[in-house]
Amino acid sequence: MKNLSKSKILAYRQCEKKLWLAIHKPDQAIYTDSTSGKLTTGDVVGNIARNLYDPNSTGTLIKPFDYDNFNQGFKHALQETQALLDKQEPIFEAAFSANGGFVMSDILLPASNQQNNTAWNLIEVKSNAKIKDIHIDDIAIQTYIAKSAGVDLQQISIATINNKFVYQGDNNYSELFTQTDVTEQSLEKQKEVQLWFSESQTIATQVEEPDIRIGPQCTSPYDCAFMEYCSKDLAKAQHPVNWLPRIQAKKLKMYIQEQQVTEMAEVPDDLLNAKQLRVKKHTIDNSVFFDAAGAKKALGDNDRPAYFLDFETTNLAVPLWKDTRPYQQIVFQFSCHKLTEEDELIHTEFLDITGEDPSPQCAEQLIRDCGTVGPIYVYYASFEKGKIRELAQRFPNHSEQLLALNERIVDLLPIATNHFYAPSLQGSWSIKKVLPAVAPDLDYSELEGIKDGSMAMEAFIEAIHPDTSELRQKAIHEQLLKYCELDTYAMVRLWQFFDGQ
Repeated sequence: MKNLSKSKILAYRQCEKKLWLAIHKPDQAIYTDSTSGKLTTGDVVGNIARNLYDPNSTGTLIKPFDYDNFNQGFKHALQETQALLDKQEPIFEAAFSANGGFVMSDILLPASNQQNNTAWNLIEVKSNAKIKDIHIDDIAIQTYIAKSAGVDLQQISIATINNKFVYQGDNNYSELFTQTDVTEQSLEKQKEVQLWFSESQTIATQVEEPDIRIGPQCTSPYDCAFMEYCSKDLAKAQHPVNWLPRIQAKKLKMYIQEQQVTEMAEVPDDLLNAKQLRVKKHTIDNSVFFDAAGAKKALGDNDRPAYFLDFETTNLAVPLWKDTRPYQQIVFQFSCHKLTEEDELIHTEFLDITGEDPSPQCAEQLIRDCGTVGPIYVYYASFEKGKIRELAQRFPNHSEQLLALNERIVDLLPIATNHFYAPSLQGSWSIKKVLPAVAPDLDYSELEGIKDGSMAMEAFIEAIHPDTSELRQKAIHEQLLKYCELDTYAMVRLWQFFDGQ
């Protein structure tokens, strides 16, 4: 019998082949660059949870161990946990092993059962704002192992981020979490969990790799790290069906799934809307669609001055700055290109990686840099407008001037989606796709370090971390400026293209 971790059982729940590969071919897994960012978020959330649930610091955090020597490290964690159970004090990252499985639980708090014997409250901490089905499976597995190891669980809960919480400073995060009692749901799943372990053992010990086709399970509830391995022997579609934009119509989704369609050409035209038909036709024909007259008309008056604006934001699970909420998108950077009446192009920018709240200075410079007249071009207006409205709410003294900016915003995205398509877009009108088609001399891939918004967000978090060196901060600062500047220059070039220049 193999000793299976909670993550292995959850892998089985997603796909039997995922479990088998995780055990027999772990080197084939390819993880995304965002993994480290998620782990950092989990660490921060976990630290705050420990402080809140153990305000007197009477508890013990089981020492982290080297995963390169997992067996020895987990053995020590088990021993330390058993010794701490007798002390009846809070335990963090408690280790349990039983029935061919092992887990480490976020929080274990002492309690009393009806017979006044020692019992425990088990709390799993999640950095999500809502409980998902996978979280119930997660806690049910922990419950099964802990109870099988002889731990009397009085209450079983999941603590999630309270996204209504507004941070007031002074490290007061007392209302950051919402704790939900899931004791009944977890206990109801125990027979089911026992079956998961039994079936997982069968999969784990079989010699042959399970024969499972790529399907919806590859991305739900998580993107599978073995996707590239599982698809390596599949014939690559010349024009993949997933290049069709917004596949939401029920008949279209059912047809693709039931017929196992991979090529765009295999989809009947009568199942497609006008935009999808356009994508299909010009992708297969390898031709460019450009309604120049329609684009110029949609662009409106060719007024000067004209501004081209782009924001970069961070959305921290644990808010750092007063009057902000968990996962609120805070603007830490913007780039603005201004086209003057004399057709001179002037660039201004804002970036704050000091770790202080960037919002006050951002709001003030935004008002200065965008002036009072002239269109402000953006790409996906609801985003920039939303951030400006939030700044106006936070800083009432600047509210009128900030909201006036929103009245001048012109969105380039619908002009692109309605009037332009090239096969290289592959069904996406993101500016990263559109720019090379319109201005092939510009390319995000040539940027050093930061090449997209998610990378910019992670770089900002790294830059404001107190352990980040001054040299690394300087490098991030330069990369962020170059990346955001390209975003707004890309809009300038796109505007010129639509205007027929």
